[in-house]
Amino acid sequence: MKVRRIVANIETQDIAAAKRFYQDVLGLDLKMDLGWIATYGSQETMTVQVSFMAQGGSGTPVPDLSIEVDDVDTAFEAMKAAGFAIEYGPADEPWGVRRFYVRDPLGRLVNILSHN
Repeated sequence: MKVRRIVANIETQDIAAAKRFYQDVLGLDLKMDLGWIATYGSQETMTVQVSFMAQGGSGTPVPDLSIEVDDVDTAFEAMKAAGFAIEYGPADEPWGVRRFYVRDPLGRLVNILSHN
């Protein structure tokens, strides 16, 4: 048996609120919309990973979700311009990533990162 995909399921009563953050700012494609579920994704080939954390590193809380991007600074400026609350960073971390934390419109803490 092989794991083929891991999907993050985020509970919310305001499904439409995710569109501005995940589609409009991050650029994910709407893959499915059944009214009670909206799935965003990308055609990029992605590595399957699950992280288990006691803390977020560098004295930060554990984020609800981590999203790797190709340009953290561009993502940071886009999130700021869109009015989303930046809660940490951007910071170059000693374990080789540049990242920042932002709150999505559903209240989830999202770690946006790229590897140095």
